[in-house]
Amino acid sequence: MAALKATTSFVHLKNPHAHCLPRLPCHKSTLSLKRFTPMAALTASPTVGLAETFTRLKKQGKVALIPYITAGDPDLSTTAEALKLLDSCGSDIIELGVPYSDPLADGPVIQAAATRSLARGTNFNAILSMLKEVVPQISCPIALFTYYNPILKRGVDNFMSTVRDIGIRGLVVPDVPLEETESLQKEAMKNKIELVLFTTPTTPTDRMKAIVEASEGFVYLVSSIGVTGARASVSGHVQTLIREIKESSTKPVAVGFGISKPEHVQQVAGWGADGVIVGSAMVKLLGEAQSPEEGLKELEKFAKSLKSALP
Repeated sequence: MAALKATTSFVHLKNPHAHCLPRLPCHKSTLSLKRFTPMAALTASPTVGLAETFTRLKKQGKVALIPYITAGDPDLSTTAEALKLLDSCGSDIIELGVPYSDPLADGPVIQAAATRSLARGTNFNAILSMLKEVVPQISCPIALFTYYNPILKRGVDNFMSTVRDIGIRGLVVPDVPLEETESLQKEAMKNKIELVLFTTPTTPTDRMKAIVEASEGFVYLVSSIGVTGARASVSGHVQTLIREIKESSTKPVAVGFGISKPEHVQQVAGWGADGVIVGSAMVKLLGEAQSPEEGLKELEKFAKSLKSALP
């Protein structure tokens, strides 16, 4: 998959106050992979939204940990357990990737995860069924990461109302052009879903300001040119980009792509980011483990190491 061209940003690609519930202590690795258990008796308060989450964290002097995992890799039962585990380990927002056959923004790790998931028969309806059971059991908001075509195929209004009804609070669409966000955002706002947009190191300043203005929940700052994937280090240019965005807006900024170590999240938080997004490193642990149980055990250990590196 080709890397992004130097003159483009994801939103310019041609292709198409309730507080969080108290967190449970992060359990040790005695994890059960039972199928999603309905919790009919659970009457949880509505999950707080993305922007509200950042507001709460800012007041506490904290930086958001935002893990990303791919739905259905290795299977949806493990995804359900992973969502609950990441929540109990202190994640502030979770991005859940909807597998897609042409993932132009994704690097080899997430592409492979999507391929495995689709090969197992994962589809959007199955993901929705899983989320319907899991969302009431967790305290942090979930943002769906999905490409534009599956939204259009389902119908924008139908898609938004469907994900709203299961409790999704945010939406990340990496390939929607900025010029086409208006109708998408209108439906998202009508359904109280926050549409998160991307800006990159090569996004022109005027366009960056327009993206920041249009983005809801937070601004997704891509740390480097190219696709998702773990990298050895984070470019020092990110510090300048964070400052430039904050000079033009009070919206929170979360940095993603290439963030894969506790040292990375600590560094980016020190540069003034309001949140850090960790994807490929998480996906790799779950998708390449010897067993789902082993993958969850490693995911727990990794999530705790990232959380402890943040203020």
